[in-house]
Amino acid sequence: MSGLVVQRIRVHWTSRDAAAATVRGRLPQAYALPPLPAAGLTVHEVLRDEAVGYRPVEEVRKGDGAARAAGLWIGWRDGVVLVDRLPSHASFPVRRAGARLFTLAPGEFGRWRANFRFTGCQCSARWWYEQWTVHVAHAPAHPDPFRDVRWSRDRDERVHLYGGPRPGRR
Repeated sequence: MSGLVVQRIRVHWTSRDAAAATVRGRLPQAYALPPLPAAGLTVHEVLRDEAVGYRPVEEVRKGDGAARAAGLWIGWRDGVVLVDRLPSHASFPVRRAGARLFTLAPGEFGRWRANFRFTGCQCSARWWYEQWTVHVAHAPAHPDPFRDVRWSRDRDERVHLYGGPRPGRR
């Protein structure tokens, strides 16, 4: 297996006001990577939580379990990586089955963007929202692979989380 780098940027929030949306809209869409191994599967997680002023919290994990924790199933066939999204526990949009996001040949880059609305358990229902930007590089790790990249595959599954179609989409 050659190098595969996944970066998931997860923005978490509870407020629905316009000022908070403006702040979220200004957050970076890609981050430089910390030092990573050149081979194998490595996941760089970046959490931006409204509760702490969107200060980034970063974590690096390795292996298939790290990809599953990031909502992905990674497979390999003849040197090509198969990237599937796992079923979601989100209240909206409901995605109870996995689906193929894209396949990447060596040297290719993929991006998946999605957003979700979640609720807590019925005994303590509370709403929160998340937007994910997931970058995948079928290439050895280097410090800044996801800025100014030409995406081989780009999948945008963001929806309007408060009802109605997402602005700019029909």
